[in-house]
Amino acid sequence: MNYGKVLEQIRERIGYTKNDIAKLLKIDKSLYGRYENETQTIPLKHLITLANFYKMTLDYLFGFSKENNYKSPIKEPDKLKIGKKLKSIRKFKKITQASLASLLNTTQSVIADYERGRYLISTAFLYAICKNYKISADYIINS
Repeated sequence: MNYGKVLEQIRERIGYTKNDIAKLLKIDKSLYGRYENETQTIPLKHLITLANFYKMTLDYLFGFSKENNYKSPIKEPDKLKIGKKLKSIRKFKKITQASLASLLNTTQSVIADYERGRYLISTAFLYAICKNYKISADYIINS
């Protein structure tokens, strides 16, 4: 993914330390460092917190857009609404649950659970879906 470098550049540009951001997220500084280095995937809730803090869109943080079109804070993700969007996108693009599961290296039941709103989509899966199918992460997450 590409968010680590973007997060690091933004943080340094405005003069924050990794420790400052770790405190904002209420996590350990070393864990935040792993997020920036992308040795550990940042949870979507933390990515949304940072997007709102920096006033950046998810598409900008992921590197899908060169322009930051942030207009308003990203709301708390609604698993059910996100699941419905994922299902409608999948059907519109004529993608089966099995083929999406294969792309994400997961099982069809995981895809079904996301679509039913049982779980919040992982950052890695959101990124892969958006990148492979040219879909806006902000569109999927904003309910």
